[in-house]
Amino acid sequence: MGGAAGFLRTSLAVVTFLVWCRAQSSTRNYGPVFEEQPVHTLFPEGSTEEKVTLACRARASPPATYRWKMNGTEIKMEPDSRYRLVAGDLVISNPVKAKDAGSYQCVASNSRGTVVSREASLRFGFLQEFSAEERDPVKITEGWGVMFTCSPPPHYPGLSYRWLLNEFPNFIPADGRRFVSQTTGNLYIAKTEASDLGNYSCFATSHIDFITKSVFSKFSRLSLAAEDARQYAPSIKARFPADTYALAGQMVTLECFAFGNPVPRIKWRKLDGSQSSKWIGSEPLLQIQDVGFEDEGTYECEAENIKGRDTYQGRIIIQAQPEWLKVITDTEADIGSDLRWSCAAAGKPRPAVRWLRDGQPLTSQNRIEVSGGELRFSKLVLEDSGMYQCVAENKHGTVYASAELTVQALAPDFRLNPVKRLIPAARSGKVIIPCQPRAAPKATVLWTKGTELLINSSRVTITTDGTLILQNISKSDEGKYTCFAENFMGKANSTGILSVRDATKITLAPSSADINVGENLTLQCHASHDPTMDLTFTWSLDDFPIDFDKSEGHYRRASVKEAIGDLSIFNTQLKHSGRYTCTAQTVVDSASESATLTVRGPPGPPGGVVVRDISDTTVQLSWSRGFDNHSPIARYIIEARTLLSSKWKQMRTNPVNIEGNAETAQVVNLIPWMDYEFRVLASNILGVGEPSLPSSKIRTKEAAPTVAPSGLSGGGGAPNELIINWTPTLRDYQNGDGFGYILSFRKKGTQGWLTARVPHAESLHYVYRNESISPYTPFEVKIKAYNRKGEGPESLTAIVYSAEEEPKLAPFRVMAKAVLSSEMDVSWEPVEQGDMTGVLLGYEIRYWKDGDKEEAADRVRTAGLVTSAHVTGLNPNTKYHVSVRAYNRAGTGPPSPSTNVTTTKPPPKRPPGNISWTFSGSTVSIKWDPVVAKADESAVTGYKMLYRQDSHSAPTLYLASKSRIDIPVPEDFTHAFVQIRVTGPGGDGIPAEVHILRNSAKALEAPTQAQLTFTKSEILTLLVGPRPQLQQVPLIQGVSTRGPPPNSCFKYKCSWEVHQ
Repeated sequence: MGGAAGFLRTSLAVVTFLVWCRAQSSTRNYGPVFEEQPVHTLFPEGSTEEKVTLACRARASPPATYRWKMNGTEIKMEPDSRYRLVAGDLVISNPVKAKDAGSYQCVASNSRGTVVSREASLRFGFLQEFSAEERDPVKITEGWGVMFTCSPPPHYPGLSYRWLLNEFPNFIPADGRRFVSQTTGNLYIAKTEASDLGNYSCFATSHIDFITKSVFSKFSRLSLAAEDARQYAPSIKARFPADTYALAGQMVTLECFAFGNPVPRIKWRKLDGSQSSKWIGSEPLLQIQDVGFEDEGTYECEAENIKGRDTYQGRIIIQAQPEWLKVITDTEADIGSDLRWSCAAAGKPRPAVRWLRDGQPLTSQNRIEVSGGELRFSKLVLEDSGMYQCVAENKHGTVYASAELTVQALAPDFRLNPVKRLIPAARSGKVIIPCQPRAAPKATVLWTKGTELLINSSRVTITTDGTLILQNISKSDEGKYTCFAENFMGKANSTGILSVRDATKITLAPSSADINVGENLTLQCHASHDPTMDLTFTWSLDDFPIDFDKSEGHYRRASVKEAIGDLSIFNTQLKHSGRYTCTAQTVVDSASESATLTVRGPPGPPGGVVVRDISDTTVQLSWSRGFDNHSPIARYIIEARTLLSSKWKQMRTNPVNIEGNAETAQVVNLIPWMDYEFRVLASNILGVGEPSLPSSKIRTKEAAPTVAPSGLSGGGGAPNELIINWTPTLRDYQNGDGFGYILSFRKKGTQGWLTARVPHAESLHYVYRNESISPYTPFEVKIKAYNRKGEGPESLTAIVYSAEEEPKLAPFRVMAKAVLSSEMDVSWEPVEQGDMTGVLLGYEIRYWKDGDKEEAADRVRTAGLVTSAHVTGLNPNTKYHVSVRAYNRAGTGPPSPSTNVTTTKPPPKRPPGNISWTFSGSTVSIKWDPVVAKADESAVTGYKMLYRQDSHSAPTLYLASKSRIDIPVPEDFTHAFVQIRVTGPGGDGIPAEVHILRNSAKALEAPTQAQLTFTKSEILTLLVGPRPQLQQVPLIQGVSTRGPPPNSCFKYKCSWEVHQ
């Protein structure tokens, strides 16, 4: 017996050591976790790339080793094989479709277990040539629709299609009349025209990564028979499938195209729901981005022209790849315990779930039960440790979730979590002493006080997890408390010392209060405690702790004294209502008292807004009462918004005032055929509350239009045309689908009305052609709108004139007179208004140089009925020919007989020079050298001087016949700006500009004179004084002073000595 016992003890010791080593090593070692997995790969046939790489990398300790499977069979990595491993990646050299196309999986293993990656397919992309057979020619009557079949060659993956007309790269654009299906590649022409004649070829393109390949078919010739101008209703030819399956998150494209004359317009609608913001509109196509289950339903394509409409319907059915809702995680479990793992995945069709252990299928056996997404273990053993994977799959894909299970066997150990060394407790209070050794399986726990074994009693409780609870504590409970823990692997203990302190008590409790929103309040809370310990106060609202730092200034502590914990609440809001609890706490105990705060305010949002009894202009709304926030609800307000505006507006209701006890009302004066959302707001004496959530969107029923279109006008166009214009009716006033316009018109003075229907709300003009229409004939015109429900009221009658004709008469008695060297005045006698075939807009003056052709003439137009014009920009001393024509919106009329005029010579180019001035009392005398005209310049008849005392005063113009002038100045004169230029028949010459300054301190002294001679029109600034300066004058030729040269020059500044 002794030998057997000793062997047993030794065996247990060995097992304990091995298990302890395993547990310790688990902190360092772990099973493979994928960081990179293979992805679906498309390899172009004929690519110059000589290899394919499928990636695989796993994090593991010790490092993982890798294997690969193809179609479920392990790949043998032989030395001369085309397969090789680079780290975890699989590299396939010279891939061949017949041998290498398939499904691949990476298998990663280490001593902790094995996991398999998701499956990745390797496919080969290709595009063969079109058939070499000639394509049959197509003959169709011009004006009819036609389809060309593409019949693309074998290919993978899908293609994009275009069509060539006659030659490359003359591609046919998608312009509404022509459409290329990206599903079949077929070309559709809704209505053939003469320009469609030619040879057609289908051009197909394959896109694989960065490789693009294109092929095109043999040409098929289109010939047209004599035109059939008859109009006919639409007929849909390109249709989307009756059932379109799509995966959630992808883009869905539906195609719809129709033949018809005129070319039909395509509209899309969802029959069992409203249009989504994810729709991308393009008439033959409906594209829905990021499609979701809410997009599932029946869709209708409608083709419409003035002769009728055609419709087609089909369903979109949304499915989804598996997506995890719940996954397994790494787990450590005690030996001998039970474990339940579960995982769940969403998808459509519903995914099937299976389990793997170390890469192999796991089924129910002995202690293990597998049931769909649940895996149950009974009485775990060490051999259950390993890598587990939950796999969810449907026909659209597969997802893997991996986790490691570690089964532990440990003797009790307090080193990580010993019993607290010093355990303070409050007199008459309660203390909880945990006992949580690390142990596997769970240890049996005993407690002692000193040498006394503790058992459950009225004051002592030992819970199932080993925690010791002492209640109604007194001084006699002080002492040493020891927890003993034991399992089949061993035993251990840990001791703590209990110290009893005075209890904490609330001495002044908070009182309940009732206030209005926005008011302030202080809740009092005072306490006594054991003086050897620190006291802290905390506050909670409805059992949620108050965070003063995140209270936006509403909560503050009212005192910094240790025994006072008052809470101040500023600018109270409705959210501050509730039960406030003050807790005074030390490290050993706490005491709490509560009070209720009621905050009165505007009502809360009503709930459950429901719309029913929908008519064209009214709906019935119902709702449920929200919180009155302690003040009775007085009345309700109903607001709405439409698809045309995101702004909420108050609506009219029946009854007009909705009482506070009501839960239903009728909304009136709505717009027919309009999408609405409604919300309800409640109010009381304290204000209007938050709005309810918006109702579901509804559309009011259709009604005939109630408003006549506006902006009726017209005119213009080609001969024999009557053009009628109007302002398109806004969506607010259309009242229904199938909206259009009915025009009524007749020649003024006749009896019968002609009518025309113009479909589409966007239309804004109509052209009536008739050879019998004379130019500028008045027509009476009126307009009304229509929709599927009927016709609306007619507008007032407007007068619109038919197209005008160019004026038939020419102006006469045209006279031209030269005014300056570059200007002339032209006058004429007007044309007779009675003979006009349109509204006279004005006259056009044409003028050209002698020797030029009239076609090169410059033109000036007048507006209105004026009979003279001033023409500028002419060349000096030049002979011109001048004619005048009347014009209207149709064009210009015949020219008048031309007349001649010769412009004068230009004025002298030199400005007056050698300017000097003299101050004498209240007069300044200015003189300059006379300017003599050259042979090619006009004579000088006098001088103009523009005088301005400062930059803010109005200038004064002086005329002088000689080269001097006296100007009166005030006694306090300090400076003036002066411009002097010649004048004569050719106009005014270039000015000379001077800035004259006088020092008022020297007004009584002898006159001071400064002189400057210049030949160009730069602005010169002279300072009169002992050392005046010439500033901001470029260093140019011809600028000089009378006297010595400049004393100094630097860049653009020069200084002179001027003698007085």
